[in-house]
Amino acid sequence: MTWPSWAGEKTRIANSLSRHQHPLPGIAAPAALDCLATQFIASLRRESYYQVVQRGPIHPRRADPNDPGFDAERAVAYHVQNGDVDEAAWLVFLMTHFARPVDTGWLRLRDVYGRLGQGRWDWATVSGNPAAFNAWLAANWQGIRGKFGNHRKYESLRPNASRPMSAVVDSYVRWIGPAGHARFFADVVKRAGNDPHAIFDVLYRELPMPTFGRLARFDYLSLIGRYRIAPIAAGSAYLDGATGPAMGARLLLDGQARSATPLHVLQARLDVLDRDLGVGMAVMEDALCNWQKSPDRFVHFKG
Repeated sequence: MTWPSWAGEKTRIANSLSRHQHPLPGIAAPAALDCLATQFIASLRRESYYQVVQRGPIHPRRADPNDPGFDAERAVAYHVQNGDVDEAAWLVFLMTHFARPVDTGWLRLRDVYGRLGQGRWDWATVSGNPAAFNAWLAANWQGIRGKFGNHRKYESLRPNASRPMSAVVDSYVRWIGPAGHARFFADVVKRAGNDPHAIFDVLYRELPMPTFGRLARFDYLSLIGRYRIAPIAAGSAYLDGATGPAMGARLLLDGQARSATPLHVLQARLDVLDRDLGVGMAVMEDALCNWQKSPDRFVHFKG
């Protein structure tokens, strides 16, 4: 959308919020209503970014971690456009595992994926010999630049850490299996049916990586859906285990960020709200999480 279109969408969302069939005490003040509507627009714009990067042809250098033009989001789109589902999904996994800090961006991902300028740890290589990747990481982890994103700050490249990357990669490779991502996701679709929400839920609950908690699961699967690697979309905000999104939902629906309303009741009320807003649960989760950090004054959260 152009800016005038986003302005119109913000007005629509604000009107839908103010006229919702149930009271929304968290936005009784005009400043809170305006702030939440703006956060919804910020979240929608983030979603639209993934549509933008998938339009038109993408130059191969965008997918080369050792090229200055590397761009992780466009690299995933490049591999999807070229039919390499395995490499696209592997990059989504790496993006989720590292996350993107505001100050160093994808530098850590580039150093690992690009083998410190000496090739590439692509899916075929890593899945074919995870031990070789783990040995390289153990020998080179101190030379890898950048850092983990804010939500992944407890992860480590150190081989003897309590949450080593080697264990996460081993678990992911075993989960996907030797037939690769396309077969893996096709088999889940067979089991779960054709409902994108049901498929997302099965994957969310079965995802085995030991360090992928609620947020990492949600982010990984949301990216898989955004790039159409699998026909999935979040049908829930997955409030169980959530901090920011749950506090945002409580603040909006109950007027108190620490209310005692059961999570399943909150989710049911969010479902009703989204029938008015039509933004989807990925946007709902993101907007509520960011809004509750500063409910009366808009802050653009990037990391």
